[in-house]
Amino acid sequence: MKMFTRLTALLALVATASPFSAAQNAKPDANVDAGARALQILESAAWADIFNGKDLAGWTGDTQNYLVEDGVLVCKKGGHNLVSEKQYGDFAFQFEFKLEESGNNGVGIRVSEGGHAATDGMEIQILDHHGSRYGGEAIMENGKKRKLSWLKPWQYHGSIYGVYPSRIGYLKPVGEWNSETIVAIDDHILVILNGAVIMDVCLDDVTPVDGNPHPGMHNKSGHLMLAGHNDRVEFRNLKLADYSPAPSTPKTDKHNTPPEGFSALFNGKDLTGWKGLAHRNANERRALKGDDLKAAQATADESMNQHWSVSDGVLTYDGKGQSLCTANDYGDFEFYCEWKIPPGADSGIYLRGTPQVQIWDPWRTQSKEEHTVPDSSEEWVERYRHGQQLGSGGLWNNRRWRNSPLVLADKKAGEWNNFLIRMVGDKVTIWLNDKLVVDRVRLENFWDKARLMPLPRADQIELQHHGSELFFRNLYIRELPY
Repeated sequence: MKMFTRLTALLALVATASPFSAAQNAKPDANVDAGARALQILESAAWADIFNGKDLAGWTGDTQNYLVEDGVLVCKKGGHNLVSEKQYGDFAFQFEFKLEESGNNGVGIRVSEGGHAATDGMEIQILDHHGSRYGGEAIMENGKKRKLSWLKPWQYHGSIYGVYPSRIGYLKPVGEWNSETIVAIDDHILVILNGAVIMDVCLDDVTPVDGNPHPGMHNKSGHLMLAGHNDRVEFRNLKLADYSPAPSTPKTDKHNTPPEGFSALFNGKDLTGWKGLAHRNANERRALKGDDLKAAQATADESMNQHWSVSDGVLTYDGKGQSLCTANDYGDFEFYCEWKIPPGADSGIYLRGTPQVQIWDPWRTQSKEEHTVPDSSEEWVERYRHGQQLGSGGLWNNRRWRNSPLVLADKKAGEWNNFLIRMVGDKVTIWLNDKLVVDRVRLENFWDKARLMPLPRADQIELQHHGSELFFRNLYIRELPY
C-alpha cells in the first residue's frame, strides 16, 4: 500500500511540476491540432440546448442547491447531484464552466437511474487541480521549493474518475470561463478542454486504473449528471448533439440526395470528390511524397476516368481498371452505400484504406456438377460452407477477429443492396438491407502481416474492384468527431 502511495505521489509530482501549456510553447501542439479537427466536425452537428438559461426545466435531483443567476447555472456551496430527465447514449455535450479556488464538481455520463456518477456511469472530473486543498510544497535539498499534489493521476480535471487519467496543462486560472466538449460514441470517450484534446480513449481496451469495478463504464446510455461536491461551480451554454446510430436505410426521397446530417460523396453527375488508386499497397501509397505522389496520382486519375463513369445517376465501373477512392480521408463515420453487382461478381469497401467490408454473390454455384440454386440460404451454407455463401458485409480479411457476417442478408445479383457502415475507433458495425450483419467487430490492419499494428486514424474510403462490373449510388457520409 505504501509503495502504491509513493508511486502515486511521484506521478502527481511529475504531472504538477511540468504541465504542458500550449499558450507557453511556440511549437505545434498535437493536442490542440486534434481538438481543432474534432471541433470542426462538430460545427455541423445538430445542437440542442439542454439548459434554457431561465430555470431547471429538464433537470431533477438537487434542485434546492442548483439555481439560475443571470443565465448561469450555479451549483451552490453544499450542492450535490443535478440529473437530466432524459437519458443519452451516443452524444457530444458542450458547456462552459467556472471554478472557485479548489472547486470540485463532475459531469456524469451514461449514469443509470438513481446511480452514482463514478461507478454506475462515468464521471468526467471538473476540478481546480491546482487548488491548495489538493497539494502543498516541499523544500528540496538544494533549497528550491517544489509543488506537490495529493491527487492521483485519475483525479485531475478531465479524467474519467478511477478509470483513465487526462492530460493536463489546459485548464484556465480560477475565475475564468473554460469551454469543454465531452464526446461519447460507442466505447470512444473524447474530452476537449479549451480547444485541446485531454482525453481520447476507447474503453473496450481499458482496465480501470484505480483497480476498482466500474460497471457503468460499459453502459450504452444513461442520464447526464452534474455531480456536485459541496463547492460553488458555475455552468452556462449547455448543449447536446445526438450521435445515435442512423436508421439502417437513409431517409431520403430522391437518389443521391443525402438525408439530414449527412453529405453526399457522389453527386450523381460526375466523379467530383473521387480519385484513382495511386498504389495498391496502402503503406507504399502513404509513403509517396512530392513529385512521386503527383505522378502516381495523375496516372491513377487517368485510369479512373477511363473505367469509372456515371450513367443515369449511377456510379459505374467497367471491370478493367482499379479501385475508386474518396478524395478526402475519413476517421470515424457513418456511411450509406447502395450497390449492385452482376452474377458471380466480387467487390468490397475499404475503410481507412484497409480491406475490407466484403461484397460478393452468395448465390454463385461453386460446384461444376451443381447448376441449380438451393431453395434457402441455410441449404446453400450447409451444402458448400464457403465464405462467399455466408453473405456480404463481413470483414473478410480479419484473422484474429470475426470475419463473417452474422446473417445472410444479400439480395440476388442484379438487385440493389444497401449498407450502413458505422466505424468508431477500429470497430465496425454494419447493417445490410436493414439486418445487422457485423456488430462492433475490430477491423484488423491488413497491411501488417501480424495484424497487430493499429489502423491509421484516418484514410480514404475505397470502392474495390475485382475485375467485374460494379454499380454504386446513394453514397452518403456523416463524420463522427474523433
